Amino acid sequence: MVQQRVITLDDYEHRVLVRGLNDSRTLALQEGKPTEDLDGLLLKVIDAPAKKRRRFSREAR
Repeated sequence: MVQQRVITLDDYEHRVLVRGLNDSRTLALQEGKPTEDLDGLLLKVIDAPAKKRRRFSREAR
């Protein structure tokens, strides 16, 4: 059974995560290691949809 996890990131955190994954991928390429897992994870993070927040909550009405 595959377990999914959801994390909430702001724009800065998203960019840091993408940069870190890309740096890890670059190191793996330089060392001649396989990068398929990092490639897939990097694409998932880049393609993750942004969820817009509501301006007003229902309790405020």
